[in-house]
This record gives sequence, C-alpha cells and structure tokens, in this order.
Amino acid sequence: MTAPVFVVEGGTLRPGSVTLDGPEGRHAVSVRRLRVGEEIVLTDGAGTGAYGTVAAVEGKDRLYIDVTDVRTEAEPSPRITVVQALPKGDRGELAVETMTETGVDAIAPWQAARCVTQWRGERGAKSLAKWRSTAREAGKQSRRLRFPEVMDALSSRQVAALLADADFAAVLHEEGSEPLATAPLPAEGRIVLVVGPEGGVSPEELAAFAEAGAKPYRLGRSVLRTSTAGTAATALLLGRTGRWS
Repeated sequence: MTAPVFVVEGGTLRPGSVTLDGPEGRHAVSVRRLRVGEEIVLTDGAGTGAYGTVAAVEGKDRLYIDVTDVRTEAEPSPRITVVQALPKGDRGELAVETMTETGVDAIAPWQAARCVTQWRGERGAKSLAKWRSTAREAGKQSRRLRFPEVMDALSSRQVAALLADADFAAVLHEEGSEPLATAPLPAEGRIVLVVGPEGGVSPEELAAFAEAGAKPYRLGRSVLRTSTAGTAATALLLGRTGRWS
C-alpha cells in the first residue's frame, strides 16, 4: 500500500523533523493508528508533498515525522474544470468525491435554471463548505498532492464567461451530435465541461453556452445521472490527453 496522506496547513514542508498535530494528528494517531517507522506523506494540498517516516508518537494527536524528501508536482495540463449543476440530496458530495478521486482539477457548483436544489444564504454556505471538505478528504484518500479547487457557486451568466475563456468547452448533453470521445482537444490550456441538472440544461442556457463557444457533446449511448457524468467525462479526458499515461 502507498503511504497515507495528511494535510499540513500554514507551514513550510521541508526535510528534517516535522510535527503533525491537531485534527490531522488525531486522525493519524487515533484513527489510522500509525506507529514509529511507518511511512507517511504530508501535503499542503497545492502540489507539494513531504515524504518520511514516523519518528515518535505522543498522546492521542501528535506525531513527529522524519522527512527525507520533498517533491512539488507541476500544474497539470490541460487543466480540467467541471461545472457541476447542483444535484438533489447528498449526490453533490458524491459527485465531488468521485471526480476528485478520478483527477479533476477544479469544480464549479452551478445554480442552473432547472436545479431543484437551491443554495441560498446560510444553507448555501454550508453546502459549499461540505463540497470543499469532501474534495479535501477525497484528495487525501486518493493520495493526491494537489487537491481540486471548489469554486464559489456560479450563475449561468458566470458559467458562460468561464466557457468563453476556455481552450475547449463542452456541454454534456444526451442529444449532442458529436461524441466527446472524438472531440478535438488542446494539448495544454483549459478544458471546461458543463454537467446539467436532473431536469436538463434549458434551451436558453444551451444557447448562451453555445454563444460562448461550448458545443453539446454526448458521452455514450446510456444517459448518466448528473452525479456521475462529470466523473465519466473526466476519466475519458484524462485518458485522451495523456495525463493517465
């Protein structure tokens, strides 16, 4: 098994002795039950990882780690952003979790016209915090050093602006005339995909996104739920762009 990953915030990762405490230290000691001599990886979630072994365990929430190697991953290219319409219930967290595990670089929550779920006020802030926490935990679980950015919720107008600035933009749509599997992709830059809500992308939204340069593409013969379409599309693009090679 690969070494477990824990997040270190507000500090500089460097070779030598590093202390892991607080919630991450408690998880390492009391939940994962790491012991002296076991391998561990610390990350800032922004691409840097410190590799080492547990040198000592203190109490229920503190480890001392002997870091022997620090590596920084380059920014991935092309960068893949999924605009995810807000699903019902906890399917939003499911989408974030699986897209993170797959390798998406950024997720933009989208308040689409046909979304049943509405992010407003305190509820919206709590839901966004859940998405960000899910991305962080899934990033750790999947041994990522660079966690996906979860953006603030976007309106349809803001989504159109994001699409207009992309090097390749697509709306995943069951009636798309072209398959995403054969779409011409850039070797670098930014790819933005739109995943609609359960009720579908409205004609007005499709028109606005087309004007911004985003054509409708289909994934396959089956129709995927909004909580799984982004994950499937991300996997397809990671394979096609060589990022999974």
